[in-house]
Amino acid sequence: MDEIQTGSRPLPHPVTGVLFDSPVPPGTGWPDDPAEPDTPVARGPREVQRLARNCIPGREISTVWAQSATTRAEELADLDARISVCRACPRLVRWREEVAITKRASFADQPYWGRPIAGWGEAAPRVLIVGLAPAANGGNRTGRVFTGDSSGDWLFASLHRVGLAALPTSTSAGDGQRLIGARMVATVRCAPPDNRPTVQERDTCAPWLLTELRLVLPSLHCIVALGGYGWDAVLRSWRAMGCDTPRPRPKFGHGREVSLSWPEGEVTLLGCYHPSQHNTFTGRLTPQMLDEVLGAAARM
Repeated sequence: MDEIQTGSRPLPHPVTGVLFDSPVPPGTGWPDDPAEPDTPVARGPREVQRLARNCIPGREISTVWAQSATTRAEELADLDARISVCRACPRLVRWREEVAITKRASFADQPYWGRPIAGWGEAAPRVLIVGLAPAANGGNRTGRVFTGDSSGDWLFASLHRVGLAALPTSTSAGDGQRLIGARMVATVRCAPPDNRPTVQERDTCAPWLLTELRLVLPSLHCIVALGGYGWDAVLRSWRAMGCDTPRPRPKFGHGREVSLSWPEGEVTLLGCYHPSQHNTFTGRLTPQMLDEVLGAAARM
Protein backbone atom coordinates (compact mmCIF):
# COMPACT_ATOMS: atom_id res chain seq x y z
CA MET A 1 0.00 0.00 0.00
CA ASP A 2 2.98 2.33 -0.43
CA GLU A 3 1.16 4.27 -3.19
CA ILE A 4 -1.09 6.06 -0.67
CA GLN A 5 0.06 9.65 -0.19
CA THR A 6 -1.07 10.68 3.28
CA GLY A 7 -1.38 14.11 4.85
CA SER A 8 1.42 15.31 7.08
CA ARG A 9 -0.52 15.50 10.36
CA PRO A 10 -2.63 12.67 11.82
CA LEU A 11 -6.02 13.82 13.12
CA PRO A 12 -8.46 12.31 15.66
CA HIS A 13 -11.39 10.24 14.48
CA PRO A 14 -14.60 12.08 15.42
CA VAL A 15 -16.00 9.07 17.31
CA THR A 16 -13.04 7.13 18.69
CA GLY A 17 -10.50 9.94 19.02
CA VAL A 18 -7.77 7.69 17.58
CA LEU A 19 -5.30 9.52 15.33
CA PHE A 20 -5.34 8.63 11.62
CA ASP A 21 -3.52 9.76 8.52
CA SER A 22 -5.53 10.97 5.52
CA PRO A 23 -6.14 8.87 3.45
CA VAL A 24 -6.40 6.06 6.00
CA PRO A 25 -4.00 3.14 5.42
CA PRO A 26 -5.81 -0.23 5.64
CA GLY A 27 -5.65 -2.22 8.82
CA THR A 28 -4.81 0.73 11.09
CA GLY A 29 -7.95 0.58 13.26
CA TRP A 30 -10.52 2.76 11.49
CA PRO A 31 -14.01 1.61 12.60
CA ASP A 32 -15.42 -1.07 10.29
CA ASP A 33 -12.35 -1.07 8.02
CA PRO A 34 -12.70 -4.41 6.18
CA ALA A 35 -9.11 -4.53 4.90
CA GLU A 36 -5.71 -5.48 6.25
CA PRO A 37 -2.28 -4.27 5.09
CA ASP A 38 -1.89 -7.43 2.98
CA THR A 39 -5.31 -7.28 1.27
CA PRO A 40 -4.76 -7.78 -2.50
CA VAL A 41 -5.02 -4.56 -4.51
CA ALA A 42 -6.55 -4.21 -7.99
CA ARG A 43 -4.56 -1.78 -10.13
CA GLY A 44 -6.47 -2.08 -13.39
CA PRO A 45 -9.70 -3.39 -14.93
CA ARG A 46 -8.42 -6.93 -15.41
CA GLU A 47 -7.32 -7.16 -11.79
CA VAL A 48 -10.73 -5.92 -10.65
CA GLN A 49 -12.33 -8.72 -12.66
CA ARG A 50 -9.92 -11.31 -11.28
CA LEU A 51 -10.09 -10.26 -7.63
CA ALA A 52 -13.87 -9.88 -7.69
CA ARG A 53 -14.30 -13.23 -9.37
CA ASN A 54 -11.93 -14.98 -6.95
CA CYS A 55 -14.25 -14.18 -4.06
CA ILE A 56 -16.58 -16.88 -5.39
CA PRO A 57 -14.12 -19.23 -7.11
CA GLY A 58 -15.52 -21.79 -9.50
CA ARG A 59 -19.17 -20.94 -8.94
CA GLU A 60 -21.77 -19.34 -11.18
CA ILE A 61 -24.97 -17.67 -10.06
CA SER A 62 -26.86 -20.96 -10.32
CA THR A 63 -24.77 -22.50 -7.51
CA VAL A 64 -24.00 -19.52 -5.24
CA TRP A 65 -27.48 -19.74 -3.72
CA ALA A 66 -26.83 -23.30 -2.55
CA GLN A 67 -23.93 -22.30 -0.28
CA SER A 68 -24.51 -21.65 3.40
CA ALA A 69 -25.23 -18.13 4.63
CA THR A 70 -22.02 -18.30 6.65
CA THR A 71 -19.94 -19.09 3.56
CA ARG A 72 -21.52 -16.26 1.58
CA ALA A 73 -20.93 -13.84 4.47
CA GLU A 74 -17.26 -14.79 4.58
CA GLU A 75 -16.92 -14.27 0.83
CA LEU A 76 -18.74 -10.94 1.10
CA ALA A 77 -16.31 -9.79 3.81
CA ASP A 78 -13.42 -10.74 1.52
CA LEU A 79 -15.02 -8.79 -1.32
CA ASP A 80 -15.52 -5.72 0.91
CA ALA A 81 -11.84 -5.76 1.84
CA ARG A 82 -10.71 -5.91 -1.79
CA ILE A 83 -13.07 -3.14 -2.82
CA SER A 84 -11.80 -0.86 -0.05
CA VAL A 85 -8.20 -0.84 -1.35
CA CYS A 86 -8.87 -0.77 -5.11
CA ARG A 87 -6.63 1.52 -7.19
CA ALA A 88 -7.85 0.61 -10.67
CA CYS A 89 -8.94 4.07 -11.88
CA PRO A 90 -6.07 6.61 -11.80
CA ARG A 91 -8.30 9.70 -12.07
CA LEU A 92 -10.50 8.59 -9.18
CA VAL A 93 -7.53 7.61 -7.02
CA ARG A 94 -5.94 11.04 -7.53
CA TRP A 95 -9.18 12.87 -6.78
CA ARG A 96 -10.25 10.94 -3.68
CA GLU A 97 -6.76 11.28 -2.15
CA GLU A 98 -6.42 14.95 -3.09
CA VAL A 99 -9.73 15.71 -1.37
CA ALA A 100 -8.65 13.66 1.65
CA ILE A 101 -5.44 15.65 2.02
CA THR A 102 -6.70 19.16 1.26
CA LYS A 103 -10.05 18.70 3.08
CA ARG A 104 -13.08 20.95 3.17
CA ALA A 105 -12.59 23.78 5.67
CA SER A 106 -15.53 22.64 7.82
CA PHE A 107 -13.89 19.21 8.26
CA ALA A 108 -10.27 20.35 8.48
CA ASP A 109 -9.97 18.90 11.99
CA GLN A 110 -10.95 15.38 10.89
CA PRO A 111 -9.13 12.56 9.12
CA TYR A 112 -10.52 11.53 5.73
CA TRP A 113 -11.00 7.90 4.74
CA GLY A 114 -9.93 8.67 1.15
CA ARG A 115 -10.39 5.11 -0.15
CA PRO A 116 -13.12 3.23 -2.05
CA ILE A 117 -16.35 2.61 -0.14
CA ALA A 118 -17.39 -1.02 0.30
CA GLY A 119 -21.00 -2.11 0.69
CA TRP A 120 -22.42 -1.69 4.17
CA GLY A 121 -25.18 -3.39 6.14
CA GLU A 122 -26.34 -6.95 6.62
CA ALA A 123 -24.62 -9.82 4.83
CA ALA A 124 -27.97 -11.46 4.04
CA PRO A 125 -30.23 -8.46 3.36
CA ARG A 126 -33.85 -8.50 2.29
CA VAL A 127 -33.44 -5.03 0.77
CA LEU A 128 -30.48 -3.78 -1.30
CA ILE A 129 -30.15 -0.02 -1.91
CA VAL A 130 -28.04 0.96 -4.93
CA GLY A 131 -26.75 4.52 -5.35
CA LEU A 132 -24.35 6.32 -7.68
CA ALA A 133 -21.04 7.07 -5.92
CA PRO A 134 -19.68 8.38 -2.61
CA ALA A 135 -19.62 12.14 -2.02
CA ALA A 136 -16.17 13.71 -1.89
CA ASN A 137 -16.72 15.14 1.59
CA GLY A 138 -19.32 12.56 2.65
CA GLY A 139 -18.51 8.89 2.24
CA ASN A 140 -14.98 9.72 1.10
CA ARG A 141 -14.50 11.37 4.49
CA THR A 142 -16.44 9.02 6.77
CA GLY A 143 -15.69 5.68 5.13
CA ARG A 144 -19.36 4.70 4.92
CA VAL A 145 -21.70 5.04 1.95
CA PHE A 146 -24.36 7.80 2.26
CA THR A 147 -22.85 9.02 5.51
CA GLY A 148 -21.85 12.55 6.42
CA ASP A 149 -23.69 14.53 3.74
CA SER A 150 -27.17 15.90 3.09
CA SER A 151 -28.19 12.96 0.87
CA GLY A 152 -27.37 10.60 3.70
CA ASP A 153 -29.31 12.74 6.16
CA TRP A 154 -32.45 12.33 4.04
CA LEU A 155 -31.87 8.65 3.32
CA PHE A 156 -31.14 7.48 6.87
CA ALA A 157 -33.97 9.51 8.36
CA SER A 158 -36.36 7.73 6.00
CA LEU A 159 -34.78 4.32 6.57
CA HIS A 160 -35.27 4.82 10.31
CA ARG A 161 -38.90 5.87 9.88
CA VAL A 162 -39.72 2.71 7.89
CA GLY A 163 -37.78 0.37 10.19
CA LEU A 164 -34.68 -0.34 8.07
CA ALA A 165 -32.16 1.61 10.19
CA ALA A 166 -31.54 1.64 13.93
CA LEU A 167 -30.87 5.41 14.13
CA PRO A 168 -32.25 8.43 12.24
CA THR A 169 -28.77 9.75 11.43
CA SER A 170 -25.51 8.37 10.06
CA THR A 171 -22.58 10.66 10.78
CA SER A 172 -19.46 8.51 10.82
CA ALA A 173 -18.21 4.95 10.95
CA GLY A 174 -18.40 3.77 14.55
CA ASP A 175 -21.42 5.94 15.44
CA GLY A 176 -23.63 2.98 16.39
CA GLN A 177 -25.77 3.07 13.27
CA ARG A 178 -26.80 -0.24 11.74
CA LEU A 179 -29.13 -1.34 8.98
CA ILE A 180 -31.97 -3.74 9.72
CA GLY A 181 -32.60 -6.31 7.00
CA ALA A 182 -30.87 -4.05 4.48
CA ARG A 183 -27.59 -3.30 2.75
CA MET A 184 -26.48 -0.30 0.68
CA VAL A 185 -23.87 0.00 -2.05
CA ALA A 186 -22.59 2.54 -4.56
CA THR A 187 -22.36 1.65 -8.23
CA VAL A 188 -18.97 3.40 -8.45
CA ARG A 189 -17.03 2.96 -5.22
CA CYS A 190 -14.78 6.05 -5.32
CA ALA A 191 -15.83 9.70 -5.13
CA PRO A 192 -15.65 11.12 -8.69
CA PRO A 193 -14.93 14.75 -9.63
CA ASP A 194 -18.20 16.67 -10.04
CA ASN A 195 -19.99 13.45 -9.00
CA ARG A 196 -19.60 12.23 -12.59
CA PRO A 197 -17.69 9.00 -13.21
CA THR A 198 -16.71 8.24 -16.77
CA VAL A 199 -18.18 5.28 -18.62
CA GLN A 200 -14.81 3.55 -18.41
CA GLU A 201 -14.68 4.07 -14.65
CA ARG A 202 -18.21 2.76 -14.30
CA ASP A 203 -17.38 -0.34 -16.31
CA THR A 204 -14.10 -0.92 -14.45
CA CYS A 205 -15.99 -0.88 -11.14
CA ALA A 206 -18.87 -3.06 -12.39
CA PRO A 207 -17.40 -6.47 -11.36
CA TRP A 208 -17.49 -5.42 -7.70
CA LEU A 209 -21.24 -4.79 -7.86
CA LEU A 210 -21.84 -7.92 -9.92
CA THR A 211 -20.10 -10.15 -7.39
CA GLU A 212 -21.80 -8.43 -4.45
CA LEU A 213 -25.20 -8.93 -6.06
CA ARG A 214 -24.45 -12.61 -6.61
CA LEU A 215 -23.57 -13.07 -2.95
CA VAL A 216 -26.62 -11.32 -1.47
CA LEU A 217 -29.18 -12.46 -4.04
CA PRO A 218 -30.37 -15.57 -2.13
CA SER A 219 -31.84 -13.43 0.67
CA LEU A 220 -33.10 -10.50 -1.43
CA HIS A 221 -36.73 -9.54 -1.84
CA CYS A 222 -36.25 -6.02 -3.17
CA ILE A 223 -33.65 -3.74 -4.78
CA VAL A 224 -34.13 0.03 -4.48
CA ALA A 225 -32.35 1.98 -7.22
CA LEU A 226 -31.63 5.57 -6.24
CA GLY A 227 -31.77 7.45 -9.53
CA GLY A 228 -31.38 6.32 -13.10
CA TYR A 229 -27.68 5.56 -12.62
CA GLY A 230 -28.38 2.93 -9.97
CA TRP A 231 -31.33 1.61 -12.00
CA ASP A 232 -29.18 1.07 -15.08
CA ALA A 233 -26.43 -0.55 -13.00
CA VAL A 234 -28.84 -3.11 -11.57
CA LEU A 235 -30.21 -4.03 -15.00
CA ARG A 236 -26.69 -4.32 -16.47
CA SER A 237 -25.62 -6.55 -13.58
CA TRP A 238 -28.74 -8.67 -13.95
CA ARG A 239 -27.95 -9.32 -17.61
CA ALA A 240 -24.31 -10.03 -16.76
CA MET A 241 -25.45 -12.78 -14.37
CA GLY A 242 -27.26 -14.43 -17.28
CA CYS A 243 -30.69 -13.70 -15.80
CA ASP A 244 -33.68 -12.58 -17.82
CA THR A 245 -34.61 -8.90 -17.91
CA PRO A 246 -37.95 -7.52 -19.12
CA ARG A 247 -38.30 -6.52 -22.76
CA PRO A 248 -38.46 -3.74 -23.72
CA ARG A 249 -35.93 -2.53 -21.22
CA PRO A 250 -37.85 -0.82 -18.37
CA LYS A 251 -37.22 2.90 -17.95
CA PHE A 252 -36.42 4.44 -14.60
CA GLY A 253 -39.13 6.33 -12.75
CA HIS A 254 -39.88 7.22 -9.15
CA GLY A 255 -42.05 4.47 -7.72
CA ARG A 256 -41.55 2.31 -10.83
CA GLU A 257 -41.76 -1.37 -9.96
CA VAL A 258 -40.28 -4.16 -12.06
CA SER A 259 -40.04 -7.89 -11.37
CA LEU A 260 -36.62 -9.47 -12.06
CA SER A 261 -36.35 -13.25 -12.23
CA TRP A 262 -33.43 -15.52 -11.43
CA PRO A 263 -33.15 -19.34 -11.24
CA GLU A 264 -34.53 -19.52 -7.69
CA GLY A 265 -37.23 -16.89 -7.74
CA GLU A 266 -37.92 -13.20 -8.29
CA VAL A 267 -36.72 -9.87 -6.90
CA THR A 268 -38.62 -6.58 -7.15
CA LEU A 269 -36.72 -3.58 -8.50
CA LEU A 270 -38.06 -0.25 -7.22
CA GLY A 271 -37.09 3.14 -8.63
CA CYS A 272 -36.60 6.12 -6.34
CA TYR A 273 -35.39 9.63 -7.05
CA HIS A 274 -31.90 10.12 -5.64
CA PRO A 275 -31.94 12.21 -2.42
CA SER A 276 -29.52 14.71 -3.94
CA GLN A 277 -29.57 18.34 -2.88
CA HIS A 278 -30.99 19.28 -6.28
CA ASN A 279 -33.92 16.89 -5.90
CA THR A 280 -34.65 17.70 -2.27
CA PHE A 281 -34.21 21.48 -2.52
CA THR A 282 -36.49 21.74 -5.56
CA GLY A 283 -39.17 19.51 -4.04
CA ARG A 284 -38.82 16.88 -6.73
CA LEU A 285 -38.31 14.44 -3.86
CA THR A 286 -40.12 14.91 -0.56
CA PRO A 287 -39.81 12.94 2.70
CA GLN A 288 -43.22 11.38 2.03
CA MET A 289 -42.15 10.24 -1.45
CA LEU A 290 -38.97 8.71 -0.06
CA ASP A 291 -40.87 7.00 2.76
CA GLU A 292 -43.37 5.54 0.31
CA VAL A 293 -40.69 3.77 -1.74
CA LEU A 294 -38.53 2.65 1.17
CA GLY A 295 -41.62 1.65 3.13
CA ALA A 296 -42.74 -0.52 0.22
CA ALA A 297 -39.29 -2.12 0.16
CA ALA A 298 -39.44 -2.77 3.90
CA ARG A 299 -42.84 -4.45 3.61
CA MET A 300 -41.49 -6.79 0.95
